[in-house]
Amino acid sequence: MKKLFVLPVVTSLLMMCIHAIAQTALTPEQADEWFNKKEWLSGLKMQPHETINKTVLANQYMKNRQYWDEAFAFLRDHDLDTMAVGKYAIDGDNVYAMITENSTKDLDSTKWESHQNYIDLQSVIKREEKIGIAPVSTLTVIMPYDASKDVANYSGDGTYYVALPGTFFLFFPGEAHRPNITTNANKPDKKIVIKIRYAE
Repeated sequence: MKKLFVLPVVTSLLMMCIHAIAQTALTPEQADEWFNKKEWLSGLKMQPHETINKTVLANQYMKNRQYWDEAFAFLRDHDLDTMAVGKYAIDGDNVYAMITENSTKDLDSTKWESHQNYIDLQSVIKREEKIGIAPVSTLTVIMPYDASKDVANYSGDGTYYVALPGTFFLFFPGEAHRPNITTNANKPDKKIVIKIRYAE
């Protein structure tokens, strides 16, 4: 009888310990080690861009592993080249994808933006575009945060990168981005944005 009682208690304590470990924030050194193993990609061949904040990614992954695994599985298991433009449900409002094919724009026709409720995973599928990146703290707010759209807009300067197929960017709250900038006469590019709910 005692053995039957002890087993559930031990199991419960073990599960509590595992949960507590998962909630413990990783140090930058631990995050680097975790990131470089790339086990978290679950076989996805796409490469993470050099600008990704490894520590924030690692800790967000630990808090919401299911969401991240679903996002990476979607990228891994679908032929993005042939998928139609549109919105794709992955996990309700927690994780969803949008595929677009629009003309890229001159720099002055684009805006800095940031989000609070969602992390943006952005990847060009065909052709290319420039994406600007800057800390929100270095920019000037020109449109305050709109909770109904989960977006704020800014003016200011940042660093620009050419986004090419086979690579993905991640933008966390506090990181502004300026996508869809032309590299070649406003030619259209096809891209995917996966929205992943941010874990507090």
